[in-house]
Formats: sequence, C-alpha cells, structure tokens
Amino acid sequence: MTDRLTQITTRGGDDGTTGLGDGSRIGKDSIRITALGEVDELNSHIGVVLAEALPANLRDALIRVQNDLFDLGGELCIPGREAMTEAQLLRLEACVEAFNGELEALREFILPGGSRAAAALHVARCVCRRAERSVVALDKMEVIPATSIKYLNRLSDLLFIGSRIANRHAGQPDVLWQPGMNA
Repeated sequence: MTDRLTQITTRGGDDGTTGLGDGSRIGKDSIRITALGEVDELNSHIGVVLAEALPANLRDALIRVQNDLFDLGGELCIPGREAMTEAQLLRLEACVEAFNGELEALREFILPGGSRAAAALHVARCVCRRAERSVVALDKMEVIPATSIKYLNRLSDLLFIGSRIANRHAGQPDVLWQPGMNA
C-alpha cells in the first residue's frame, strides 16, 4: 500500500473550508460535510461496539458495515460519485433477515440498554438515523444515489436487531418499555 496520508496537519481548513475528493473546497458547515461527518461518527460508534464482546457473526457483519461506510464516505466526498452497490445493500438486507429470524417476536417497545454492547448499538442506531436524515437533506439539493439512502435505512434496522442479539449473547434481557411506569 502506498503512503496515502503523509501529512496530517495541512492548515488548509483554517479558513473554514475543507477539501473534497475531487479537489474542490467547500465550507465545513455545508450539508455535504455534515452528512460526511455523521457517517464518519457512525463508523466510529460501530468501532466502539466492536470493542465489546459480540457473537462472531454479528462482529463479522459490523466489520463489513464499517468498510461499506467508508465507501459511502467516499461517495459523499466526491460529488456525483456512486460507490455503494446494490450487492452491498442486498448483503445488508440478508443480514437483517437472518439476525431477525433468530429472535423472538417483539410485543413491547425496547428501551436502549441491557449489555454495554447493546447500549452502544442503540447509540449507533440513533447516529445512523441522523446520518440518514443528513444524506436525505443533501439529496434534496443534489441527487444522491438511492442505494446509499436505502443502505442507511436498512443499517439502522440491523443496529436495532444487533442490540437484541448482543443482549442475548450477554445473557441480558431486552429492556422493555413499561407504559405509565412513572404516572
């Protein structure tokens, strides 16, 4: 592998702009940079999840997701680029179906919590939804490939289901909402 990042501090962003992958510069407060940053934050939260004990199949799925999110970041970093593939979306959908098939049907809403891994997956799910909203907002300004928006939507499902899998793996029950508990 070649040296891709030989200089980390460039001072190029000191004026409030940042460089995109195509060489252009835009404001750090642009919706594109917001969306890119939220996808990056999501990837970091998944990294926190991966520091916890997880079933091997969930760990493997999340490692693949992290790589997919870098592809999505590359897509966001270069206007007009399409990096996310239908195959990535289909793989994610298959994971959602397979993992959900292992779980009992829900009869109540679940509160974030249980094991540390499950709680971290719930945080990642919330960040995923925020990233999805930002990508949708960017799509209103310029066309973003539909696969990317669909991917984030399915990913939030995987992260929710993953939290239930993580709780089961840790021997923890899901934390169920108790309507009227504080009435």
